[in-house]
Amino acid sequence: QLDFEFEIAAVIGKGGRDIKKEDADTYIAGFIIMNDWSSRKIQMKEMKLNLGPAKGKDFATSIGPYLVTQDELKDKRIKSSDGARYDLNMRGYINDELVSSDNFKNMTWTFAQIIERVSSGVNVYPGDLIGSGTCGTGCLLELNSTNNTDIWLKTGDRVKLSVDILGTLNNEVTSN
Repeated sequence: QLDFEFEIAAVIGKGGRDIKKEDADTYIAGFIIMNDWSSRKIQMKEMKLNLGPAKGKDFATSIGPYLVTQDELKDKRIKSSDGARYDLNMRGYINDELVSSDNFKNMTWTFAQIIERVSSGVNVYPGDLIGSGTCGTGCLLELNSTNNTDIWLKTGDRVKLSVDILGTLNNEVTSN
């Protein structure tokens, strides 16, 4: 039950600890597209009580193609009291068929809020990647649940994740 998870990652640019939400955006070097691959069969076994991320989630991660800095996104920035949001369209495809469409501004939590939580009592370091969480319609688990289907990625499938300005991340599922 191989799945993709369409996310955007913030790349930490300077180290810190106990970072306040009001300062957190200054710790971000830039953003990059992230595909947080998941083996749902393993995940379901690990998460029988739905307690959140578990061992089964640590499957594989693809990032790219570009690291885009906040200054390159200034025209798309939406200011809020909870940290910056960005008006960037997100589109996900499997074998060139559109399966996911959302906007980066719709994140439940801003990266400022996430960084505040992540850094509470913990050091963050330059180069750390912090994922946004899967965007709406950004994984087969959600799509299967919504559409009452049982579709999973298979060998040969091509996953394409596109975000305005951030580019397009292309991956093909292969077997060993």
